[in-house]
Amino acid sequence: MKKVETNRKVHATLPARSFAARLGLTSVPRDELKRRYTQAGSRFVQIMGTDVHYIDEGTGDSTIVMIHGFASSLHTWNDVASAMARDYRVIRLDLPPFGVTGPLRNAAGVIETTDLPTYRRFIDTFMQALGIARATLISNSLGGLLAWDYAVRHRDAVGRLVLIDAAGFPMKLPIYIGLFNHAPVRLSAPWCLPEAIITSAVRNVYGDARKIAPDVLRRYVEFFHGEGTREAIGKMVPTLDFADLDTNVLDALDVPTLILWGAKDRWIPPAHAAEFARRIPGARSIMYDGLGHIPMEEAPQRVLQDLHAFLGTTDTARIPLQV
Repeated sequence: MKKVETNRKVHATLPARSFAARLGLTSVPRDELKRRYTQAGSRFVQIMGTDVHYIDEGTGDSTIVMIHGFASSLHTWNDVASAMARDYRVIRLDLPPFGVTGPLRNAAGVIETTDLPTYRRFIDTFMQALGIARATLISNSLGGLLAWDYAVRHRDAVGRLVLIDAAGFPMKLPIYIGLFNHAPVRLSAPWCLPEAIITSAVRNVYGDARKIAPDVLRRYVEFFHGEGTREAIGKMVPTLDFADLDTNVLDALDVPTLILWGAKDRWIPPAHAAEFARRIPGARSIMYDGLGHIPMEEAPQRVLQDLHAFLGTTDTARIPLQV
């Protein structure tokens, strides 16, 4: 499995998007996404035929792996990761079909369906490729599902577990995701999906949409409009049936667990935080007033304080000042 390192940084100012691009009539090429959104420390490892984008930073004795959620990217951890990297080795990746990584493709170049069995194989292969024998998993949303599932399947490989607005229990899909359960949307989205729909969805995951920086909003749009991503999402969403998941396995999970949740989460019910805390022995749960589905991006200082306390590093003076 080849590894390639790049030191490119995100461009501070992005060019204006054309009318066709804003309508989603065109896609952003993968090479362009790499040019714009890789960071200092960005690397690539080939897994399941795809160059997977990840960042490996910090030199601590303990390893943290951060796993983002649906339609997000490793950038959602920027502030949290930079602070945690002072004490730990911190690894974060772009899950397929999102971020710079994009879709998984078979040998014929056809986009694969990233259902749970595929994600299991992907996560296992990623951990093996980077030689991660044991780690703390910090995760959000869909990434939370992948993290607790990994902890259940590899109990000796997870030292601690952090679930931030995690998926897993039966729920109605958010409207912006559920749209892809309708055949007309799946067929048309790869060729036309206005960015206004994407920006509305991003605002919906924040507790206070006024906190979203313009460049962050643009990043979400361009990743969603990335080459092949919409087609891959159309294949993926119909497989997201959480009612089929066996969450009873959480009762036997013997891993110190912290559950963090935004009280204004409109995507996954805040009541699920209590359900995770009830199922996982000894789990601790913290609810954030005013925050939405991605509190680590919306208010990194608040999340970092609780992460440092949970992991035993309480130097809050190191927490970034920016929100």
